Amino acid sequence: MRITLIASLLTLIFIAPSFAHEHIRPGLWEVTTRSELLALVPHIPSEQMQQLSTLARRYGLKLPEIENGSAKSKICITEEMAKQEIPTYFYEDRSGCTVQNATRTGNRYQLDLACFNQHFQGNGFAQGSFTSPENFTGNTEFDSTIGGNLVHASAETSGRWIGERCIAINPLQ
Repeated sequence: MRITLIASLLTLIFIAPSFAHEHIRPGLWEVTTRSELLALVPHIPSEQMQQLSTLARRYGLKLPEIENGSAKSKICITEEMAKQEIPTYFYEDRSGCTVQNATRTGNRYQLDLACFNQHFQGNGFAQGSFTSPENFTGNTEFDSTIGGNLVHASAETSGRWIGERCIAINPLQ
């Protein structure tokens, strides 16, 4: 059960940060993801949190700060990334997910996710909107199978632009 919880947390942390951004500002962004699963982190033994961190590193990711049911991470958005209509780079090639049926109308977007890798398989849906070039909100629903267990995860995501320079933060690739 704990491995299922750990894999579910990884899924939320790395899939949930979703937003569209025709008018997004490039630079450093802080993304906050809130979910019921993240609220369970204080109950995970430290050795299993270490396993979670090690698993994230295998994917080339750093586990974000998790506190009070929220994960906060900083993301560098390059000029090139900021020009994309729909941010598929958050999903594809990062966690074994592909984006399908991505659409955008005005400042709102929606997309379907299909994820198949050695740790989990599942499908999800993400939607959101930009309230300004420096702020966004969104949510993600995801149903997966992790270690033979069915897991439903949902998350609310928000982001805010911090500044133009991405000091000590690598852009997503």
